[in-house]
Amino acid sequence: MTQPLGSFALVLHGHLPYVLRHGVWPHGEDWLYEAAAETYLPILDAIGHCVLHHVSPRATIGLTPVLLEQLAHKHFKQGFERYLEDRIERAGEDRKDFEKYNHGHMIYLADRWIQWYRQAQSDFQRIGRDIPGEFARFAREGHIQILTSCATHGYLPLLYEDTSIRAQLRAGLAASHRILGFKPKGMWLPECAYRPGGSWRSPIHWGGKDRRVGVEHLIADETIEHFFVEHTLVEAANSEFIRNEGNWHKVGWDESTKYPGRGWRHVLEPHGVNSDGTGPARATVFARDNSICETVWSGAIGYPADGVYLEFHKKWGPRRGLRYWKITGSRTDLGDKHLYVPDNIPGKLFEHVQHFCNAVRHRLGEYQHYTGGRHGCVTASFDAELFGHWWFEGPQFLRDVWLTLASDHSIELTTAEQFLEKHPIDKTVSLPEGSWGDGGDHRVWTNDRVNWMWDIEYRCETNFGRACYQLPWKENADIEQLLKKAGRELLLLQASDWQFIITRGQAVDYGIKRFMLHVSRFETLLDLAEKLASDSTYLGKLTDLEKFEVEDADIHDVIFPQIDLKWWNT
Repeated sequence: MTQPLGSFALVLHGHLPYVLRHGVWPHGEDWLYEAAAETYLPILDAIGHCVLHHVSPRATIGLTPVLLEQLAHKHFKQGFERYLEDRIERAGEDRKDFEKYNHGHMIYLADRWIQWYRQAQSDFQRIGRDIPGEFARFAREGHIQILTSCATHGYLPLLYEDTSIRAQLRAGLAASHRILGFKPKGMWLPECAYRPGGSWRSPIHWGGKDRRVGVEHLIADETIEHFFVEHTLVEAANSEFIRNEGNWHKVGWDESTKYPGRGWRHVLEPHGVNSDGTGPARATVFARDNSICETVWSGAIGYPADGVYLEFHKKWGPRRGLRYWKITGSRTDLGDKHLYVPDNIPGKLFEHVQHFCNAVRHRLGEYQHYTGGRHGCVTASFDAELFGHWWFEGPQFLRDVWLTLASDHSIELTTAEQFLEKHPIDKTVSLPEGSWGDGGDHRVWTNDRVNWMWDIEYRCETNFGRACYQLPWKENADIEQLLKKAGRELLLLQASDWQFIITRGQAVDYGIKRFMLHVSRFETLLDLAEKLASDSTYLGKLTDLEKFEVEDADIHDVIFPQIDLKWWNT
């Protein structure tokens, strides 16, 4: 049998900030309902379609702990059912409007929306209203791999204390394990943000630390075996160790330049990572292949920008309006958009799927020729919500890519975990600092618009660390419960989403409001724990306002029910 050119690993990063019981529309729970209807259920359907036809897609799918917590919560399930029913009613109202204008094609499109949302209702009931459970089932059967992440998508390189990073990791792993029924071996670093070991300076006036542990050591300590970064980090890596004949040998930083054919610093080659240069890898890194991802990701030339696909921004009617128009052209004003024509989609999808699969095949062939026969892995990493939510036809694209590549014996579909089992790494590098954000650095999450947040966040981190060290929570269950509630608020205020949407100018007021709300609750709970430590009878003296604030946090912040203060231990 002919040896394959290489492997293809599709990696999807599923994530949304915590929005349950924090508003609905335009900012809040609707984000979650839209993603569930337009992305998570359709991707599950695409996977199921492949499995039904005896094809294992072997996708690597990241489901952040904060997303899992929400999808598994009864409040989401009840709200999602109401949301789907509302969409069906909205499509019916649209149909009546279109009947007044005797617009046959728009009536047809409204009927399609009714059918589409009824199918979503049916799919949700069929899987027992358990989206995480269905992903977990496919993982147990070997069709996909599920990645974990930090609890609330905290931006690791900018957190002040390593104990905060460990808590984000431990809380995230605990949630993934509890909800999925197993502990993932791989993780998605929030924003693909990585920081090596060594000296560190904070982005604000808080100074720095002489010695910090590299992120790869922190995740390896929690049994995580591999993670993912932007291509620029691997391309700028320093060679550290190489494995020959079963033994690891230290090499110089120029090794990668001397022997490029070994696959050094190439994005099609997973590398071991150890930033302190003292030994072989603590974890393995996969780099996003930008040349392949650009065919989908690019707003200018990517497939989702093609004029036949459903336009995202133009909707009929006010709140929760439905979409009836196609993109038409990249520079076409919303008022000049043409109506969507579903019959034009299959042919265009076929064209784009074939182009994508040919590009993967060509990329692997190039790498095999460049390295004299090495088996490379194209890692195509995307936000999961691109497929379905932003690009309505995206889940169909994924389904057809999996089916097409599965029939091509020159390419192996693989998860990250499966690839490493079959192709162990033979190189270790040290990586520079960076992310997959603008400029490949931290500028999206630290800039003049958001640096005030880091000053507050650092104070919360250090105050919580001091309280966990000084307060007698091990002897007093009431103090322990208050600190656990404060720890939950600390995790929530650390989410990278708040800086992201403020920097991007998306829902700025909502981002500021949510951040400060969790800060306020954190400070109140921590203050009560300190008062109780100095006066054991203080709980009986709580004011009405203090009682309300504790109850308010319990009502609105309903995830991570099993906080462990030991997560913040070194």
